[in-house]
Amino acid sequence: MNALPVPDRAYTDHCLELLQTLGACTARRMFGGWGLYLDGLMFGLIANERLYLKVDPITEPGWQASGGQPFVYNGRGRSVKMNYYSPPDETLESPAAMAPWARLALEAALRARAARPASSGSRARRPALKGKRAGGPGRRPTKR
Repeated sequence: MNALPVPDRAYTDHCLELLQTLGACTARRMFGGWGLYLDGLMFGLIANERLYLKVDPITEPGWQASGGQPFVYNGRGRSVKMNYYSPPDETLESPAAMAPWARLALEAALRARAARPASSGSRARRPALKGKRAGGPGRRPTKR
């Protein structure tokens, strides 16, 4: 089994500096890369030493027009395009240049979160089975 390359923390730190106009962003290791978060909301990722930021149908045309490339990975023998695009190269030089693109990514992530249905954790749980129906080791044999 081939090991994934260890992501470069220096590049990740550079990206976090570029995104500082949003607030205190954090990075978490994931799948051989990094997930980028603000207040627990993922809005970007770093894969193969490249920054990608969240897009949605509202913002994707702008990312495409700027020359951004989508994040694509190979899974189960096919290419899968994710809703993340690389920002324009010139934005990688300063937080001020990155700010409008970072804001677009955060807004797309916020819209995606708002569109998600309520989590299943809010549903009422059925009580655990007790007695004969539970079928555990203390179950008594049924007389027939």
